[in-house]
Amino acid sequence: MLKLVVLVSGGGTNLQAIMDAITVGDLDANIALVIADRECYGLERARLAKIPTKLIDRKIYKEQLSQQLLESIAEDCDLIVMAGFLSIINKSFINKFENRIINLHPSLLPKFGGVGMWGMNVHKAVITAGETKSGCTVHYVTEDVDAGQIILQSEVAVLSDDTPELLQKRVLGVEHNTLIQSIKKLII
Repeated sequence: MLKLVVLVSGGGTNLQAIMDAITVGDLDANIALVIADRECYGLERARLAKIPTKLIDRKIYKEQLSQQLLESIAEDCDLIVMAGFLSIINKSFINKFENRIINLHPSLLPKFGGVGMWGMNVHKAVITAGETKSGCTVHYVTEDVDAGQIILQSEVAVLSDDTPELLQKRVLGVEHNTLIQSIKKLII
């Protein structure tokens, strides 16, 4: 059974997808801890499911956020899942858990990745660029933001009358399954 730590910053729909997949037996994993970098509904989802939680507020810890994460995550963690986690983690954290940290990004990387490319910023950029397709990518986390090896991608069409909000909903529609399938690929 894979021991997971999930990092969140928002509503936690991808966390919920992981919890649901575990509950129905579709994912042989256990969520040992959910950590948020701000107060968010993702923490509440975990609390309601009786999963241990920790808030490491990015506004309080700033440069020490990665150190706080290092001190909070057990060595025996198999996989850290950044599921809508918006803070950038540092080299020492990445090195300690090398090849055990994955991130879900709302574009078809390498396009529309990097610093500042998160949430609605990504969808606005995709539409502004006139792209005909978008989607999501699950990738390994490296020192370079959104540049790690791709594990899995899923595509959606960008429609001529799309708004960033409509595109975001369509991408979210494939994120959950893409994340679950990526985690399943990593179970050895």
